[in-house]
Amino acid sequence: MTVMQLTERRKRDREEVISLTQKLVRIPSVYRPGVEDGNEEKVALFVADYLRSLGIDVHIDEVVPGRPNVIGVVDSGKPGKTLLFEGHTDVVTEGDRKAWTYDPFGAEIVGGFMYGRGTNDTKGNLACMITAVHSILQDREEWSGKIILCIPCDEEGMMIGIKHFIKQGWAKDVDGAIICEPEENQVCITQKGAMRIMVRAYGKMAHGAMPLSGINPNIRMAKIICALDELEQREKERLGKHPMLGWPSITPTILQAPVQGDAQINVIPEQCMTTLDIRTVPGQDHDTLKEQIQTIFDNLASQDPDFRAEFEVIEERPWTETDQDDPVVKAITQAVKDVTGKDPVYNGVPGATDGTFLHVAGVPIVTTGAGDREVPHQIDEYVDIEELADTTEIYRTAALHFLRGEHQ
Repeated sequence: MTVMQLTERRKRDREEVISLTQKLVRIPSVYRPGVEDGNEEKVALFVADYLRSLGIDVHIDEVVPGRPNVIGVVDSGKPGKTLLFEGHTDVVTEGDRKAWTYDPFGAEIVGGFMYGRGTNDTKGNLACMITAVHSILQDREEWSGKIILCIPCDEEGMMIGIKHFIKQGWAKDVDGAIICEPEENQVCITQKGAMRIMVRAYGKMAHGAMPLSGINPNIRMAKIICALDELEQREKERLGKHPMLGWPSITPTILQAPVQGDAQINVIPEQCMTTLDIRTVPGQDHDTLKEQIQTIFDNLASQDPDFRAEFEVIEERPWTETDQDDPVVKAITQAVKDVTGKDPVYNGVPGATDGTFLHVAGVPIVTTGAGDREVPHQIDEYVDIEELADTTEIYRTAALHFLRGEHQ
């Protein structure tokens, strides 16, 4: 391809990815239970129609009513590897619209940046992966194997979309996956694990003026939280700061007492509840952490005959790590070099992604995409439109490297 042809192609792809991102952002897809159109269905169906218009084979799997996964399949007709691109359709709430400088679903472009919920996380990157594959098809590039476009619902929640995708067998023969999330086009080869835990401490209601006639669950919960803080410090001392992921953490988030009914300042509640957002790094074992938490409860119970508490793990996502020499990582690494002319920056994802469950299913993953890492879920979320163009080219180039077996 000549320099002029390359310039024309990049211009073509840049225009498409900007336009597609705007169209996606302008279809709100915040999950709001019980609210009409409060789900991903409209944007998912738009994506399905868009893929069909490109000649891509489309499958729609309804995970739960109104919340479909969209799967696009491009088959070269020649035996080879299968590469998966993953980008979710849901976005988090926009919060207080009055706090936004720009319409959260307007996708306005101002000063080289596009503003709106999902521009960064991750409709911009969804548009990049679709445009990259369209570009390959338009130019009739030679390659072998398959490309799967995995476009699930509910990444921002319990990740039911990717779990359903895997359960339906779609990930079975995938050789590598590119998780399309805002990472400033850094090559993220590891990500933190997560455990979501609900803790309940039980007591006995009583008058605040006569506390000895009751059992105060708040005091017991305070002891639990302090002991968990000590466990976090021990884990930090044991593991040190991970070079890409930072520190492990055990964070109490919601704290509620009473759990049911109205709170009154002169009433000792019957029950206290807290939730824990635990983020783990390589070197931590989730089963061991659960045993350590149970030991905390057992020790407190041995010291206090009135101590009654329990915990329940309501969601668990392991940490992931992919070797730099894995073919999918090498494909992205070379693509970043080709497109930017610079060596890639290796990093880790501070939270979990849909890639977590693909990793558990045995699929090597690498996470990268356009967008400032600190911007997701903020007011006035934005993405640099030139970064969208670069990411599209990176995805396109990486796919060809991977499916042609180059640099592997």
